[in-house]
Amino acid sequence: MTATNDFVVKFANVNGSGSASANQLFAKSILRMGIPIASRNIFPSNIQGLPTWFEVRVSGAGHLGRRGGVDLMVAMNPQTWDRDIAEIDPGGYLLYDSTRPMPNSRFREDINVIGIPLTQMCNAAYTEARQRQLLKNIMYVGALSALLQIEPAVIETLLSEQYKGKEKLAKPNHDAFMMGREWALANLQCPIGLTLERADKVGERIYVDGNSAAGLGAVYGGATVCAWYPITPSTSLAEGFERYARRFRTDAETGKKRYAIVQAEDELASIGMVIGAAWNGARAFTATSGPGISLMQEFVGLSYFAEIPSVIFDVQRAGPSTGMPTRTQQSDVLAAAYASHGDTKHIVLFPEDPHECFTFGADAFDLADRLQQPVFVLLDLDIGMNDWLCEPFDWDDARQMDRGKVMTEAELESGKTFGRYLDVDGDGIPYRTYPGTHPSKGAFFTRGTSRDRFAKYTEVGAAYVDNMQRLLKKFETAKSLVPRPVERPASQPTRTGVLYYGSSSAAMKEALAALEAEGIHLDAMRIRAFPFHDDVMEFIARHDKVFIVEQNRDAQLRTLVMNEGGIAPARLVPVLHYDGTPITARFIHAAIAEKLPSLNVLPFAGAAAE
Repeated sequence: MTATNDFVVKFANVNGSGSASANQLFAKSILRMGIPIASRNIFPSNIQGLPTWFEVRVSGAGHLGRRGGVDLMVAMNPQTWDRDIAEIDPGGYLLYDSTRPMPNSRFREDINVIGIPLTQMCNAAYTEARQRQLLKNIMYVGALSALLQIEPAVIETLLSEQYKGKEKLAKPNHDAFMMGREWALANLQCPIGLTLERADKVGERIYVDGNSAAGLGAVYGGATVCAWYPITPSTSLAEGFERYARRFRTDAETGKKRYAIVQAEDELASIGMVIGAAWNGARAFTATSGPGISLMQEFVGLSYFAEIPSVIFDVQRAGPSTGMPTRTQQSDVLAAAYASHGDTKHIVLFPEDPHECFTFGADAFDLADRLQQPVFVLLDLDIGMNDWLCEPFDWDDARQMDRGKVMTEAELESGKTFGRYLDVDGDGIPYRTYPGTHPSKGAFFTRGTSRDRFAKYTEVGAAYVDNMQRLLKKFETAKSLVPRPVERPASQPTRTGVLYYGSSSAAMKEALAALEAEGIHLDAMRIRAFPFHDDVMEFIARHDKVFIVEQNRDAQLRTLVMNEGGIAPARLVPVLHYDGTPITARFIHAAIAEKLPSLNVLPFAGAAAE
């Protein structure tokens, strides 16, 4: 196998072995050479001892999704040896620790085997057990630098940055790197068929995880309160908000913190605190995952029915129940859209990468205030906990927070008609007040029970129906406020389309290009929000068949589209990936190519002639 700036390297390690730092060093060194990469960390839900993998997609063409398949496997875990060897594409490469001889039966004849006695080298050079374990990882990075032609100066610079001010750690890491590199140069044929060449394809893009981006977006969006309960994979989002709030919301003169972060006793308490803070005028949010959404249902209904803004960042993982806490899925779409009992519909945003995590993270607070209801931002573990190459964040310093319809003291005092649940503008959105706005008017008119337009408790059916219809009108208004879908027309006319969303986007773009190269043309649309913009239903109406690509078992977005648009199920063809790993371009390509013949889809010209 030969390739330049276009291959997949996968590291198979043991959790807790210190490999993460070395693997990230490898990934960042390629970025520093100006070559785009996409990295994925696949890790267990325990502290240490179980298998962990780190995959690096090198793509000079800029593909940032998982491709599928492995070209070079760095196999450092005997427990997963057979599974890891099976993943290597024919003609690919295996790098392993050859300190202990292995029989030929443990290898494949159609791959290239590279053995390096890493443990033997570490035992000879170091005496401490932990040092031997940690520096073995740096040694294989050194060997890879020779095998793949990574510029050694790039890695030396990264090591210097990583251990700045920690010279006692810097020297042994540098020595281990050089030891691995020099051994490879002296004993192996370098380079192998997979090589790296310096390029200028990264540009101004940044390398960041979605949880950190969303946390920063919450700061820029005006959030001052975060109430949360730790849960994988959302914990780092709350921690990111705290880190940025400490930097940007601490008074420089007094040192006073202008924000509040509360680690609640459970998810119920956290969403309750968010609603209470928002009712008092703060911009507040929580960060959680699927199990937390399940527990928050009743309070989410209160936020919807009492019309109190709230923002919920849901970093989705594999369920149901505890499921696979450290695996990714798009498994909470329906739960977020219809959370709580009774008739509810919520705003849901679907960011595709950390750039949109930042943008949507900020926009969510404007939407929640303006619409006076919950807004869900649906990340997933793949976006949230992995580093992505994305465009730099941008912000207009002249931008003002949109607090929506808030009645002032002067308006209340003037006798202006105020009904807490009165629609005066025809958009379904009433006016509200902040506590303390007026000594006797406004603020206390908030109810989670059935009421009339002036917040007076009633169980009269007509009043209840009037209120519920107004909430639907407000949801209709939301269509014009949420992010519009993004359409990508095919290069030729076609009656077949595909819908997708969230983290599937990167793999989807690559799959579309591969399908087009085979003469399979699909119009594509990326959905970015619920409620669905009218463009979504118009897109479906223009096509005989529409694939819907998503990462869950039950085709949740497809169900939502059918329910909201009254679309016949036969027109929407599910493409479903839900094994807990991020979807790959190869999977999408194969699934669509396999399904098309059975759909009897006619070429556009033939269909028009009939």
